Amino acid sequence: MPAPSTPSAPSAAQATTRVHEPRREDCPWCGSVRLRNRMRSGDLRQYKPGSFTVDQCRDCGHTFQNPRLTFEGLALYHRTARGAPLDPASDSLLALRASRHRHRSAARAMRRFGEPESWLDVGTGHARFPATAQEFFPYTSFDGLDPTPRVVRARTAERVEEAHVGRLTDPRIATPLRARYDVVSMLHHLEGTTDPRAELHAALGVLRPGGHLLVETLSPRSVFAAMLGRWWLSYDQPRHLHLLPPQNLRAELEAAGCEILTLDHRPVHVPHDLSGAMALALAHSVPAPDTPWRAIPPPPVRRHARSALLRAGLPLVALAAAADHALAPLARRTRLANTYRLIARKPT
Repeated sequence: MPAPSTPSAPSAAQATTRVHEPRREDCPWCGSVRLRNRMRSGDLRQYKPGSFTVDQCRDCGHTFQNPRLTFEGLALYHRTARGAPLDPASDSLLALRASRHRHRSAARAMRRFGEPESWLDVGTGHARFPATAQEFFPYTSFDGLDPTPRVVRARTAERVEEAHVGRLTDPRIATPLRARYDVVSMLHHLEGTTDPRAELHAALGVLRPGGHLLVETLSPRSVFAAMLGRWWLSYDQPRHLHLLPPQNLRAELEAAGCEILTLDHRPVHVPHDLSGAMALALAHSVPAPDTPWRAIPPPPVRRHARSALLRAGLPLVALAAAADHALAPLARRTRLANTYRLIARKPT
């Protein structure tokens, strides 16, 4: 393949070697060697080169990308390349996880524990969750942590009081913050980390005794994951590295002495499974888009045909979205649920 036209575009060689760690033969959570393949996929949303595999542990149920991306690989696949194709349908469906309605739900879930003095939101991005939570906790000091400079811009916009750029597992960040916060939140953060167990323990380290940890993350136990395979939007390869079954997260925190106060999927299920699968399948059933890393761009007639076919298929996505919302009351109470919320109290 010729050299990419922009620094942001990964070459095929980068996507298969430099950005991947060696393949694991054991589970990164429990160490079992009883693994099974769940799915193989390319980058269905951004069309970047590479092939990605998701395996599951037959013993503990932990689901993980194998081989896993390195930190460099994660940065490469998160970066938006100039001229890369957009997928408005699936992007808008993914945005439902970070909607204002869901942020209000997460903040409301913490009200019964009183108003904290200090709160750290990990993986905060533009800090939209702290900005929403401030409505419920006007006297709480909210800080944000993110691996990107977005959090600095959020501080400039006064959504957080302090901005920390980096990872909570970095001692240069975690040590000064040790035992400083009454609440630490991780909303759809663990699935994109290279070591979710280390992230959990780092979060407990910056909590004060008796403080609360709020986690919302994807559930690999969802029946939709098995039904839809690589078209399950929540797999989102290659950006999601780990999907933690709720029983594993509970056991890990209980082993650290925490009390589990809430473990529930009813308020956090996101009704986008069928519509997300339809949007992805539709985008990959029409002529392929132009990308910065294609050797030869498609002729104009193919580009116009793709646009016309995607517009014609939008009613199918809308119909699937209606089915998602119709099924939502049932999904929230069954194994169809795709997300769960956990609230734990650190021992005093």
